[in-house]
Amino acid sequence: MGIHVLRYQHNAGAHWGVIAEDGFVHEIEGAHASLGSLLTGGRAAVRRAAEAAAGGRNAGAVRLEAVRVLSPVTRPARIVCQGANYASHRQEAGMQPQRPDFNLIFSKSDTSLCGPTDDIVRPKGVQLLDYEIEVGLVMGRPITAPVQVTPENFTEFVAGLVICNDVSARDVQLAQGQWFKGKSYRTFCPAGPFLYLLDPDEADVVHHLELTLTVNGTVRQSANTEQLLFKPEETLTELTEIQDFSPGDLVLTGTPGGVALNLNPDEMAAMSNPSLPGREKVARLLQSQGGRDAYLRDGDVVVATVRSADGTVDLGTQRNRIVAG
Repeated sequence: MGIHVLRYQHNAGAHWGVIAEDGFVHEIEGAHASLGSLLTGGRAAVRRAAEAAAGGRNAGAVRLEAVRVLSPVTRPARIVCQGANYASHRQEAGMQPQRPDFNLIFSKSDTSLCGPTDDIVRPKGVQLLDYEIEVGLVMGRPITAPVQVTPENFTEFVAGLVICNDVSARDVQLAQGQWFKGKSYRTFCPAGPFLYLLDPDEADVVHHLELTLTVNGTVRQSANTEQLLFKPEETLTELTEIQDFSPGDLVLTGTPGGVALNLNPDEMAAMSNPSLPGREKVARLLQSQGGRDAYLRDGDVVVATVRSADGTVDLGTQRNRIVAG
């Protein structure tokens, strides 16, 4: 079984720790300024903390409830995303549900990272604020040339898994055609609480995780990573053909159906038409989506969980409130 790592604030400092089954956090020794440095030079310290957690040696450990949990993914980090990677999400976005001919890839700014209980700040003027639960892959080693990632070598490249919410301003992303901007506002990528560090024999875990997202207690998204159209191994293989990776970088694998966005094919075609003036796109999108109650409003609480069916792999629970910017 892998190790549940978290980054947390306690006594005015930021620390790394391992969470035990009894709810105690065992600090990881050493100064690790970033996730990349922890994965590069702190693996032995992680193992020692995990052994203490497994042995119930709680001297110096603190209760999880006594700390503020931070994002385990730290800046600087590349954040690369897959779009429309579940058939259910493709259909609600006005696309054909079957696997397309190519992978849809985009990126988010690492300034969008925030903690699993931090507020999500709705930027002034954004009217169509949406949620997207996703499984994040945390890269564990440098990649500077194309590699073939397979189920057999997956854990050589991927250190672990984390919950992320790819928060999206649809009126910026679609009406303006600016995916990077519409998905990169500050607080638009809650991550954590736990980074689940995979054991070498746990590569298959990524294919059998249950994702659930609720808004104000109502289930909006529920799916299993078995439904991913482009699998993590083939996506990572493709990405290494065009870019490098460093330890601590993040790849988001896509969101399932159930988001607030709901377009028919004609509406999506209009949003994708480069000759249609921006003002007309905004007007059409607001006319189509403005009456939908599913979009996030100030005061809403978004809760996201990812775990295996048997509960042995549990990435924890995110709980974020929407506030006005």
